[in-house]
Amino acid sequence: MKLHADRFDVQTISGYGPGWVSIDKEEFRKSVIISSKGERIEWNCERFEDLTPEHFAQLADLGAEVVIFGSGQKNRFPPPAWLAPLMAKRLGLESMNTQAACRTYNILAGEGRHVIAALLLEKEA
Repeated sequence: MKLHADRFDVQTISGYGPGWVSIDKEEFRKSVIISSKGERIEWNCERFEDLTPEHFAQLADLGAEVVIFGSGQKNRFPPPAWLAPLMAKRLGLESMNTQAACRTYNILAGEGRHVIAALLLEKEA
């Protein structure tokens, strides 16, 4: 068995809760795209119902190896037609609730993978 050390030179999600995430100890309360390569991009959507095909086309243009979609407080899936730009680049999208997406992002980033997490941060009702 060959073991590899985890990488700690990538940005990580250091905390999360309903409607917020902390990235390298900086708190965000608006939806955000983060990359293990260091990008932080505001993702202009406040609710799952605000999402459009353009939101997912934006993810396809970021050159990731893995794309994770944090769909808010519960696991929801975008319509398959919206994923066409990702599929055209042979990229899959893993959909899970935002808290699970945060944990998964940290694991993959720590392994040295080029991962992008699109995190929907919904305001509490």
